[in-house]
Amino acid sequence: MKSIDLDNRTILVTGAAGFIGSYLCGKLLGAVKNVKIVGVDCMTDYYDVSLKQERLSGLLKYGDQFLFVNSDISDSSAVQTIFEEYKPSIVVNLAAQAGVRYSITNPDAYIKSNIIGFYNIIEACRHNPVEHLVFASSSSVYGSNKKVPYSTDDKVDNPVSLYAATKKSDELIAHAYSKLYGIPCTGLRFFTVYGPMGRPDMAYFKFTDKLVKGESIQIYNNGDMYRDFTYIDDIVAGIVNVMQKSPSETEDGAVYKIYNIGNNKPESLLHFVEVLEQCLMKEGIIKEPGKKEFLPMQPGDVYQTYADVSELEKDFGFKPSTPLEKGLSEFAAWYKNFYGKR
Repeated sequence: MKSIDLDNRTILVTGAAGFIGSYLCGKLLGAVKNVKIVGVDCMTDYYDVSLKQERLSGLLKYGDQFLFVNSDISDSSAVQTIFEEYKPSIVVNLAAQAGVRYSITNPDAYIKSNIIGFYNIIEACRHNPVEHLVFASSSSVYGSNKKVPYSTDDKVDNPVSLYAATKKSDELIAHAYSKLYGIPCTGLRFFTVYGPMGRPDMAYFKFTDKLVKGESIQIYNNGDMYRDFTYIDDIVAGIVNVMQKSPSETEDGAVYKIYNIGNNKPESLLHFVEVLEQCLMKEGIIKEPGKKEFLPMQPGDVYQTYADVSELEKDFGFKPSTPLEKGLSEFAAWYKNFYGKR
């Protein structure tokens, strides 16, 4: 592996107004000397744009160190212009159309952002060489694999949603480009990321909104589901670690590596809801546990996710460790502060 010093670098972060992207930009701006971040996002209305604007406002205070470009990575000429103008040495591609269920009803958005958009980014890296391309994949690529914990050595050829299929496609495209053109590429399979300023389409956020309104929350597969919930700070720490080491060449000549970033501790959905309710009650957001509506498994869902992070730990001496109780407490405090002001 080759070490990369982030000081005095220009780093391109796509999806900069998104959940993970905004946290990553904030972390880099606060911790890296003389870094310049070029943040790209197209501010779609897939969810509340005011939340994206709130995230951005925290980054714009860094002045010239942070430049925001309102652009869509599916626009190839726009992407090429950004690379030619700013000449980033490191690229972190976090822009994507997220969500498993939304991919069933709006497939076009996934092909446009996750396939065409990613192709435009990696093609720009080919013509404007970079030291390292780090890109977001997803635990969804494991599909309905029965073997746990999920290892990056596992076969991932049976996606159960279009979203998962697009993320697996990105991994294949990155591998091919790395082998053909020597682009150092690292893919990160994120496991159920949560925390303050998160995506409103995520379960914990939707549960909270319904609990506040006194509505029933929907529990799929009758509550018999497990997720490897991973706190946002752990995800960002993992990305920053990975950015600083480009992968070694593989046996087939690609400069390519995939890692899981997950908490390595699946939690049952019912326990998750119970802890969330306790945190919301502690903040005075709700007074009592809410009503539950138990439903069957939904198309595209999987029974459990569980990350094997041994490769991440071996190569970087790091693994996520934030307990669910701490992470959800932080979310509840933020939710009260943000939505209480509106």
